[in-house]
Amino acid sequence: MAKLWVVIKREYTEKVRSKWFIISTIFGPVFFAAITILPGYMSMRGMKNAQIADIRILDATGAGMGQRVADRLKAQHENMQRLPVGRGTVPSVSTASTVLTVEPEKLAAAESLSTKLVMSKESQGYLVLDSATINSKKARYAGRNASSIQEMELIQNAVSSAFLASRLESAGIPAARIDSLTRSRVDVSAERIDEKGRGGSGLVSAIFGFVIAFLLYMMIILYGQNVLRGVLEEKTTRVAEVVMSSVKPDILLAGKVIGVGAVGLTQQLVWFASAATLMAYGAQMAKAMGMPNMSAIVFPSVSPLLGVSLVLFFLLGYTFYSALFAAVGAMVGSQEEAQQAAQPVMMLLVASIIMVQPIMFNPSGTLATTMSLLPFSAPIIMPLRMSATQVPTSEVVGSLVGLAIACWAAIWVSARIYRVGLLMTGKRPSLKELVKWVRYA
Repeated sequence: MAKLWVVIKREYTEKVRSKWFIISTIFGPVFFAAITILPGYMSMRGMKNAQIADIRILDATGAGMGQRVADRLKAQHENMQRLPVGRGTVPSVSTASTVLTVEPEKLAAAESLSTKLVMSKESQGYLVLDSATINSKKARYAGRNASSIQEMELIQNAVSSAFLASRLESAGIPAARIDSLTRSRVDVSAERIDEKGRGGSGLVSAIFGFVIAFLLYMMIILYGQNVLRGVLEEKTTRVAEVVMSSVKPDILLAGKVIGVGAVGLTQQLVWFASAATLMAYGAQMAKAMGMPNMSAIVFPSVSPLLGVSLVLFFLLGYTFYSALFAAVGAMVGSQEEAQQAAQPVMMLLVASIIMVQPIMFNPSGTLATTMSLLPFSAPIIMPLRMSATQVPTSEVVGSLVGLAIACWAAIWVSARIYRVGLLMTGKRPSLKELVKWVRYA
């Protein structure tokens, strides 16, 4: 135990004192806050600059739908200009859409002229409304902003509203009623309810779960590869030969994994403390940034069970992958070989993070349940599910037990590869040779 503690202490102090650890620990929360808050902030700022009303509308419907679309685009533009984003002023843009009533046989010529105006930057784009809009619910748009998903959605909403208004008018609904009916909007908020009662915003819980999953994914990759580089460095510099003369390979492997894992746990504790501070002062920060609507968001509470589970999944997941990375580092003799040999291990992690989005859409589905029970994906997927929805205790315990067994198997195999490979030089061993190493050890 004394030698194990010496190895753990060496790995921990060496990593904690490094400039990389200090910088990442301090600026890590800033980075995560930036990638979670800034996209929404910049999206709202971009919507205020959207030029959805500055387009040409070619109306060949014969039902006056073009003017209805123009009115709704202007109303949407004015609503976006009132968005409470930032303290500065956004430059005003033109809100006058040009509506051209076109005969069906002259529509092609009007489109050609409008295309030239867009190419010469005299117009932002043009919207075509014709008989297909009335009969098949189809409209066409072409412009410089056609790749903007938000602006296209706003234009589609305006056309859909105008189409509904035309249908209501043809059904005999008074014009005064039509306007109030088509402009009505209902905001639906989603709130989680579990066995303990109400659990806050469903959207915020989903975002929180994604951040947790992404954070665990990054930590396992960073510190797992840190173990790989450390093993490879000791092997290539022949330091391992000196150390192994007084310390057994199993103790050396365990000390390295535990020491680097303690560094990662320390960093996570600092980050979670920063996150708690952000939650406590989030409202004041949102008001300072000119986003008062953000101040009303209630962050989900982290129960003691969830907090302990997050730590356990990180420790077990890190141990599982670090043991595999350590075995890879002992097998190879150069950084280039390490990158190739580590690809199968990396693919297991990448497969887990790829499944995050579909699992967020249905955290209680078959895919989510299966991925949260598989040892290679459980460290990422199960915390995601636990943050987003209520997971049965039996599934959480089963996932932890399965992951613990996988950790034991990975450590058992990696220790034997580590014991032989740390002193081996030359070409990378084949799968058959690895089996011999395990049997020999």
